Amino acid sequence: VQLQASGGGLVQAGGSLRLSCAASGSPFSNYAVAWFRQAPGKEREFVAAIDTRGSRKSYGDSGKGRFTISRDNAKNTVYLQMNSLKPEDTAGYHCAARFGTVVLSEMSNSIRYNYWGQGTLVTVSS
Repeated sequence: VQLQASGGGLVQAGGSLRLSCAASGSPFSNYAVAWFRQAPGKEREFVAAIDTRGSRKSYGDSGKGRFTISRDNAKNTVYLQMNSLKPEDTAGYHCAARFGTVVLSEMSNSIRYNYWGQGTLVTVSS
């Protein structure tokens, strides 16, 4: 499966963005999907993950209460709605996928995902 992230951009603090992760090459409904982000000079950070049917979701501490992950398998797309953005949310956001199930406790572990897309840059100004 090939992944393409989009939807990043420049937004003021307090604003919102919706990121999209579009898949091609294989039915996306068979894949668990996660978002990770990485800011310059910082380690990769887990943002959110969703299982194949969208029934289980996991969020990193930084996005809880502000970010929502969802998916539309008919459109082969996973979304990350980000509200109340903060300057510290500035990073490159990458989507990743894994065929089949990821147990809830491992959804935040980047090594569980073996397909990665190019990132989309989110810049939040203060």
